[in-house]
Amino acid sequence: MNPEKNTIDILVVVDMQKDFVDGSLGTPEAQAIVPRVVAKIQAYRQAGGVILVTQDTHGPDYMDTQEGRCLPVLHCVKDTGGWRLDTQVAGALPEDAVFLEKPTFGSTDLISLVGGYVEKYGQENVRIELIGLCTDICVVSNALCLKAFYPELPLSLDASCCAGVTPASHEAALVTMGMCQVQITGRE
Repeated sequence: MNPEKNTIDILVVVDMQKDFVDGSLGTPEAQAIVPRVVAKIQAYRQAGGVILVTQDTHGPDYMDTQEGRCLPVLHCVKDTGGWRLDTQVAGALPEDAVFLEKPTFGSTDLISLVGGYVEKYGQENVRIELIGLCTDICVVSNALCLKAFYPELPLSLDASCCAGVTPASHEAALVTMGMCQVQITGRE
């Protein structure tokens, strides 16, 4: 397995969807990161990195789910305008970006897909950087899932390309991830 010690760089773009940017759950902080997210995607494209994109995906029965009862704001219903990616982010993505729909905070499909890269390259040679929304819900969930399954995988997060539900909860999530050995970059 990978005797040449080749590495692979993967950018995981978490839930940069209209409802989280400027829709039903949007915030000024989420809107502010869009240009930096686009620039990060473009940098990975130019460097030949792999880009994985998660999309929070719910059905019309969302309000009857546990999440819907705890967060009673209809959002990211599949094939609606709010479910789609922010137009600037979508326009920056390469044709070979891999899209992963997820019905909850963390993506089991992301864990499986990364597993293929780990099998091919080895954990220490798969470098993953996370960006996106919301730092304190879906980003932290995916980061901790990745760390749980692949503890030797170099995992980082660019804080300047993330936003939380609130600035305070964004900071709390950064502290949590840092304590769990996710390298936090892009802090002011």
